[in-house]
Amino acid sequence: MCAAVLSLEAVILGLTAPVAIAISDVSPAVAITVGLGLAVTCVLAAGMLRTRRGYDLGWVVQGAAIALGFLVTTMFFLGALFALLWGTADYLGRKIERERAEAYARFDAEEAARGESPA
Repeated sequence: MCAAVLSLEAVILGLTAPVAIAISDVSPAVAITVGLGLAVTCVLAAGMLRTRRGYDLGWVVQGAAIALGFLVTTMFFLGALFALLWGTADYLGRKIERERAEAYARFDAEEAARGESPA
C-alpha cells in the first residue's frame, strides 16, 4: 500500500512544477528542481520499502510535500491528504505484518506440539 501511495504522490508532485510556474510565479528552475526532485524521491522511496530507510524517506517526502504548500498553496491540502494516506498505509502494513508473524509463530508452535505428541 505504501508503494502505491508514493507512486501516486510522485505524479502529483511532478505536476506541481508547471502549476508553480504558471500560478505561483515561481522560477522555472526552482519549480522543476523541487517538483521533479520530490517526484524522483517518491519513486526512490517506493523502491526502498524493503528497508526501514525507505519508510523514513517516505515520511520525509510527506513533510516536504506539505512544505511545498509555501510555493503552491493547494499542496498544503494535498500534502496533508497524502501524509494521512501514507500514515494509514504504514500503520496498516505494520499491523498486517505483525499479525502474520504471530499467526506463523502459532502455526509453528502447533506443528511442533503435534510432532512431539504420540500419535
